[in-house]
Amino acid sequence: MNNILNLEALQNAPLNTEPYPYFTVSHSILEDAVGAVIRDFPKIQDGGSYNLDDVRYGPEFDNFLKSLDTPEFRKILCDKFDVDIMDLPMMITLRGYSRKKDGRIHTDSKTKVLTILIYLNEDWSAETGRLRVLRGPDDMEDYAEEILPGPGSLMAFKVTDNGWHGYPSYEGQRQSIQINFLTSEAANNKHRFFHGLSAKLKKLRRGSAEDY
Repeated sequence: MNNILNLEALQNAPLNTEPYPYFTVSHSILEDAVGAVIRDFPKIQDGGSYNLDDVRYGPEFDNFLKSLDTPEFRKILCDKFDVDIMDLPMMITLRGYSRKKDGRIHTDSKTKVLTILIYLNEDWSAETGRLRVLRGPDDMEDYAEEILPGPGSLMAFKVTDNGWHGYPSYEGQRQSIQINFLTSEAANNKHRFFHGLSAKLKKLRRGSAEDY
């Protein structure tokens, strides 16, 4: 399996320190692989986050997942953020559909050390739905940078008390993968349990609707 992450671009990306430590890469997946990765992304029609165990995906997306779980990827993040995540548990979740209520301003849980978001949409022409690095909790328009959720665009950030982010309301297909390095295996199990429970409840609701 060849690494299809653009490791050179990740390594060379400058680290921003304001309003919190983060960096972005417009093309984090190699150009000759990104189309196949997007094609093999699972078909997710509901909002919310999904564990990998709760969806089906194709072989090229599987190769992409394997390229994330490597010492090389972790080492770049260690050096960039000056944290040691080499032995921390990694959680991967997927999103495929944005609801109107999604994207509200928030910070990530303190059980997360780093968050990496990679967008897997063929293109993005909508004015809304673009992730914003925010300077505070109250104003979506007060942002340091806006990230287009296009094919392979990436944002990675250190989870801090002031790590505010979100996006203006958008409803429709919006595919992304979220990678988190967590403080402990217990935190990993807790997150996975709740994401899995949410997926099962959505399946039950769809089944009920189809019966009537």
